[in-house]
Amino acid sequence: MKQHASDIAAFGYGSGAQERARPGGELRKLYVTERARLRRLVRRIVGSADVAEDVVQDAFVKLSGRDIGSADVGLLVRTAQNLARDVMRSDRVRAAYADQMRPEQIAAGPVAPDDAAARREELGDLLDALQALPERTRRIFLLSRVDEVSYPQIARMLGVSVSTVEKDMISAIEFCRSWRRRRG
Repeated sequence: MKQHASDIAAFGYGSGAQERARPGGELRKLYVTERARLRRLVRRIVGSADVAEDVVQDAFVKLSGRDIGSADVGLLVRTAQNLARDVMRSDRVRAAYADQMRPEQIAAGPVAPDDAAARREELGDLLDALQALPERTRRIFLLSRVDEVSYPQIARMLGVSVSTVEKDMISAIEFCRSWRRRRG
């Protein structure tokens, strides 16, 4: 089992008698003896050697304020496992968020002032054109597309069925498509 000099230095591992007298000496010994095993265990959970190394380091840092002895290996293992699961959970949340992103939410870079002005003008023209829609259809469309309110919520707000919301949305979307074709 090869130990990295920088890892040992990071926890100030020294000689035996000197080590026992220093606060946290047992944790340093655990670091030297258990780090490789913990890294393998955590790697099986997270699937990455680099992430596993970070999780193991975090586990030792988290326990560094406690009086830990060799009998506390179970606490160390459980801490590392929990931190690994936290990493996996946060990765799933990030992935789910990224999957929900719409293309227009992902910035491709700075928008030129001319393009921004043209987009604002086009949006203004569309909003003006939407005035031709029946009041309820226009309101449903704006609640859904601008305010991102779900169909069931819109139905409750307006006192109509979800089916009515869906039909009005189809009408509004078809109106927008034909408006877009006319602008060409």
